[in-house]
Parts: sequence; structure tokens; C-alpha cells
Amino acid sequence: MKYILIAVQIVLISACVGSQKKNEGPRKVEVRNTDGKYRLYVDGAEFYVNGAGCEFGDIQNLASHGANSFRTWRTENGRKSGKEVLDEAQANGLMVLMGLDVHRERHGFDYNDSVKVQEQFDSLKNEVLKYKDHPALLGWSIGNELNLSYSNPKVWDAVNDISKMIHEVDGNHPTTTALAGISKNVADEIEVRCPDLDFLSIQMYGDVINIIKRVQDADWNGPYLVTEWGATGHWEVGSTEWGIPIEETSTEKANAIKARWEKAIKANDTTCLGSYVFVWEQKQERTPTWYGLILESGEETEATDFMQYTWTGKWPENLTPVIDSVLLTGKTKWDNVKLDPSQKCILKSMPVIPIMIPLSWIMKFCPI
Repeated sequence: MKYILIAVQIVLISACVGSQKKNEGPRKVEVRNTDGKYRLYVDGAEFYVNGAGCEFGDIQNLASHGANSFRTWRTENGRKSGKEVLDEAQANGLMVLMGLDVHRERHGFDYNDSVKVQEQFDSLKNEVLKYKDHPALLGWSIGNELNLSYSNPKVWDAVNDISKMIHEVDGNHPTTTALAGISKNVADEIEVRCPDLDFLSIQMYGDVINIIKRVQDADWNGPYLVTEWGATGHWEVGSTEWGIPIEETSTEKANAIKARWEKAIKANDTTCLGSYVFVWEQKQERTPTWYGLILESGEETEATDFMQYTWTGKWPENLTPVIDSVLLTGKTKWDNVKLDPSQKCILKSMPVIPIMIPLSWIMKFCPI
């Protein structure tokens, strides 16, 4: 059964079941440039990344939609150990770009403190040694968005030292670091200070539509992976007159994701290694529904339909209803709707149902 959730905006959901794959045995992963076209190779076979960010999400569900990989942000997420995550990935035929949680300057870490930097290095080396031989491991992502609000370039020296260590103890897996966007000054800094990295990872949301131009403007000619992209960021949308960002409906998000896939990911067949859509789980950030492709209840939003089609070439049998319009007291979300606490109001939504199935409605009012 499908459900429609109304939570300031409406999110529509569906449930799909697909096939599963299982990969076994050790993996040799490398980046190759063949006639100017970069690709990852796993045990000699080309591997284009079709995946999602998935830290607390349903790995089996992700695999059933046709993904071949997911990325994490750390080895230990507080619920599962790195081994448990990798074992579950292997059981479902997925490979993992494993995150190494590197301290951020914006959170107070001082990269001039050589003692603290060495402690971080030693701790991460222990993590690498624990998981480097797991057959579900695709590679290592060293830090997440370390370029946000940073001023000390020594962070890149630390990243390069970690990458060198990984290549010394683990000859089977490539290294990368995930950037928030890309600019020429950061790309130049990394090229000089992080020559040991195998490829870059780039994270963009609404502006991902311009990623090919952004990469060109940064003079980055090497391979890159898009490790976060999806819904328009809450900092990229319009706001109410009282300063609250206006969330897109699940249909608007799905349409945006489709356009971004076609124009930003698929369009670059030479240096883009694939992508991880953000994020295959529920995530509370700004609202409970802004970024997650999955709701807290486990139901799926419309974007999961398109991602399955992208990964498999087949649409789910049970498609999610499409939202045609949403009106509250006859007004749209752009009309700065204000209601009196005692006022009765009418909310109208016009879903387009691909097949005639019964719909259940759930309405939630979530304070922001």
C-alpha cells in the first residue's frame, strides 16, 4: 500500500522489491585511464558507481533497487561496527566507499598541533588495518568537506599522510577526500599538497547541475566521484517572509534529481566515476523529509523510483503517485500563508496516480 505524508510539504512514497546480487572474494580496486576515460575497476572489471549515501538505512532495500555501492562517513556509526556494515554490504552484493572521520578545523581542530595530528593518524591507521582486507571494501574516503570554513592548508598535508599510509598498508584500494563543491584555489591546494590521492570526491546539491563547468573552472582534469547530490539544499531555496526555507514536494525533488542526473552525472562520461545520491535513509536536517529518500517509517519517496530506473533501466512495478499541486486555504507555499490558531482551513492536494490503487493519507504538522 502507498501512503501520502503531509509535513509542511507533501511527500509521496511507495514500496518496491527488486533482485539482489552477491559478490564474494577479495577485491583489487583501482582507477584506470583508458583513452582519456577514467573508470574504477574491481578485479579487472569496470565498475561505474551507482549508489547512495547509507549510514543507518536499509542496505538490503538499497540493493533491491539496483545499486552496486554505498558510501559511509565513518567506520563506526554508533549502531553498527565497520565489520557489520561491510558484512551486510557483501551479503547484498554491494561495495562500500568507507569513510574515515577526519577532524575539521571548523569544529575546533588545530592542524598546527602536531601531537593531535599524530594521534588522529594513529587512530585512523588502526581503522584501516581492521577493515582493509574485507571483500566489500571499494575504497577509502579521507574526511568529509574539510574545505568548509578552513584556513589552515596543513589539513591537506594530514590527508596526504593518511593516504600514503593507506597505500603502504593496503595495496588494494584507492583513496579520495570529499569536498563541499570545488573551486580553483582548493583544487590547486590539493594538487600540490595531496598528490597521493587517487581521485577527488565532490559534493553539491542544487548547484550540481553546473558541476561539469565548476570542475573545468577549477582546472581539475583528473577523475572525480560525486559523493553527495540530490535534493536542492535548504540554503539554495527561497524562504518565507519570516525566514524559513521552503521545501520542495517529493515530486519536485524527483524531477530535480532526474535533471541533475542527466545533465551533471550521466553527461560526463570521461572523468566522472559515478555517484552516490544523498541519502538512502531518513535524515533530520532542517526538516524530517528534506534530504532523505526514505521516510522514518521506511516508506520510499518518489525519487527512489527514478534511481531504480537509473540503475537498472526498469521502473518499479508499483510507481509512486505524483503530486500535481498543493494548496492551503487556496494558496501555494510561496504565498506566505498565515493561519490563526482557531482558524479552520482546507488543504488540497492533487496526486496523479499511475495505477488505480487505494491511498492512505497521513497529515503531520512539524515545527521547524
